[in-house]
Amino acid sequence: MSAHVEETRLSLGHIELAAHLFGPADGLPVIALHGWLDNANSFARLAPRLKGLRIVALDLAGHGYSEHRPPGAGYALPDYAHDVLRVAEQLGWSRFALLGHSLGAIISVQLAGALPERVSHLLLIDGVIPPTGAEQDAGERLGMALQAQLRLDGKRKTVYATVEEGVQARMKGMVAVSREAAELLAQRGLMPVPGGYSWRSDSRLTLPSPLRLSQAQAMAYVRRVGCPASLVVAADGMLARHTELLEQLPFQQTVLPGGHHLHLNDEAGAALVADCFNRFLGFA
Repeated sequence: MSAHVEETRLSLGHIELAAHLFGPADGLPVIALHGWLDNANSFARLAPRLKGLRIVALDLAGHGYSEHRPPGAGYALPDYAHDVLRVAEQLGWSRFALLGHSLGAIISVQLAGALPERVSHLLLIDGVIPPTGAEQDAGERLGMALQAQLRLDGKRKTVYATVEEGVQARMKGMVAVSREAAELLAQRGLMPVPGGYSWRSDSRLTLPSPLRLSQAQAMAYVRRVGCPASLVVAADGMLARHTELLEQLPFQQTVLPGGHHLHLNDEAGAALVADCFNRFLGFA
């Protein structure tokens, strides 16, 4: 679906992020956050179908055309939340909605739980809380993460001879996507390098987290959310099998056919998700 989209860059002081802008300038303010190793093109099919919204779809730090964090820094969830808050400050948005997919949904819930007075609505796609861990495993997890950081120094990114090879690799990634979805993500994700093409994303994004919240800590964010929230659960995605978690959530939930990237894989999926969110917001 074609629609007018603007490209912009936001200098936050500590980092510069790239973004796509959709919708009328006077629409409901929305910051859109994509999933792990994706980019702002994750919303290329969905955003034009959402009515009455001014959407700022970010390339999160380390993804797409946004800057990578400086040497020695990492990609912890609170750092992403800080970035989003800085974006809102720069835009002059005292209150704003969050549209998040997967990792972006997790960041959205944490920010809405941390500062409920700032977030007006949550629009979540197949994500809510991060993977949790047992308290007794904290030391082992930190050790594993520290060793992985050291090993990363000697690793080189995969170079694909052609764009097509890069697209094929993304189609078969940890979370498979359609060809059209992979091509959209490749537009902002692949870059020319000696010998071919490589993904722009920061290699540190693949490192294991040094710290995981307990289940109780993760759910504490959910319970502090004070705004209306709509969660789309992909029938063949990541959340559908976590029935116990879904039963605990105080959010409006809609199960839709499709995989984890149902909003991006095809136009039909994007239309279903858009219809759900438009009705939730009263713009149907």
